[in-house]
Amino acid sequence: MTLCSRVSTTISGLQQRLISALISRQLIDAPNFTEKPTVVKQENEEVNPVITSSEFAYKIRQRLQVESYTPRTWRTHPLHLLPSDPYIASDPTNKTVLNWIFLISCLNFSFWSEKEGQPDRYGVEWRDKWNSDNKKLWTGYWSLVASLNRALADDDIPITDPNFYSSELLCPDSLIEHVFRPAPQSAESIPLLKERIAIMREVGTILCKDFGGSFQGFLEEFHRRHKGEGTALQLVQMVVDTFPTYRDEFVVDGKQVYLWKRAQILVAETWAAFFPATPTATHPIFPGVRGPKIQQLTMFADYRVPQILHHLRILDYPPSLHDILHAGVPLPSGAPEELSLRATSIIAVERVRQEILNLFTEAGESGEDVVSSVLIDFYLWDLAKKIETGEDKIEGMETAELVPIHRTRSIWY
Repeated sequence: MTLCSRVSTTISGLQQRLISALISRQLIDAPNFTEKPTVVKQENEEVNPVITSSEFAYKIRQRLQVESYTPRTWRTHPLHLLPSDPYIASDPTNKTVLNWIFLISCLNFSFWSEKEGQPDRYGVEWRDKWNSDNKKLWTGYWSLVASLNRALADDDIPITDPNFYSSELLCPDSLIEHVFRPAPQSAESIPLLKERIAIMREVGTILCKDFGGSFQGFLEEFHRRHKGEGTALQLVQMVVDTFPTYRDEFVVDGKQVYLWKRAQILVAETWAAFFPATPTATHPIFPGVRGPKIQQLTMFADYRVPQILHHLRILDYPPSLHDILHAGVPLPSGAPEELSLRATSIIAVERVRQEILNLFTEAGESGEDVVSSVLIDFYLWDLAKKIETGEDKIEGMETAELVPIHRTRSIWY
């Protein structure tokens, strides 16, 4: 089966812009990467993929339940800046948290290192959690979070304020470079620093010019436009329409492909950060009668989730791709192999989600408001990092080798 590389992200309404190619089954030839075939041969025995995918869905559902993995899990990460709980509309920290989430999502890309696994890779030394004196070396995505937290808490630099980082006078390039300074043992700087600075100037200027200088102001305009009834997908659409840096799109054989990784994760992080303690309570960011409808969003197509999907034998790589990954050969942004990896990850997680929903149905329960590709993505990303560091492992099912991530240096993920 060839790959749906004209995949975008979701399933109906505005979602058709995101997954139109999957619905229409319009395929392109991707000779260097194929999705798991209809029938998989294992030890000379044919295995029905429905069984294997259902088994994985069952185990994911078990883990989500046993580990109480919910949107509120977002609040347990030690570096996250938390809003008040319960939510208080007049609390000034809401604006601070929203600006923090927004800037992190703007800069949430390209953290893989040329010195992966080596002690001198890029890392940032900061506290092991807020309100702690213990130091820790943070790498990967968490190096970004630690850098911004360190600037706010230790250096008294208002780095997440759009009024500040949009100004070359108040916040010169040299200061931003200082914010992202590496730990003493690091022989690398943060990747794509020039591109990150340009993005900060662009999005900060837009927020200051059109939305009162904050992401909170942007959300207020979102509420005004949709009369308080806007959904998560509609917020994604507004983000993409407003900020060029979020337009994670490609043209394949004359057809536009929409992936929108960072736009979706910005909305998902905002959703999770402000998720109420009582699931039936009104979500402050999506107070309409329909609520967030977070199920309309997909997973966030990056380089980490394809890795764990392959490890879990949900995606199957041909030998040629194994060779590329083990050799650390870069894949250009927009290359057929790179788009295929991202697109099939979207499809795979959507299918896992459907399998989990089927399990709920068989149990006489409704999982529609519980299971989302967003939550599955959050879980898989955390799981991949834990497996990589040896903190966790998959038991009770056959897994494949944990191959290296694919290396694509871009601002999209």
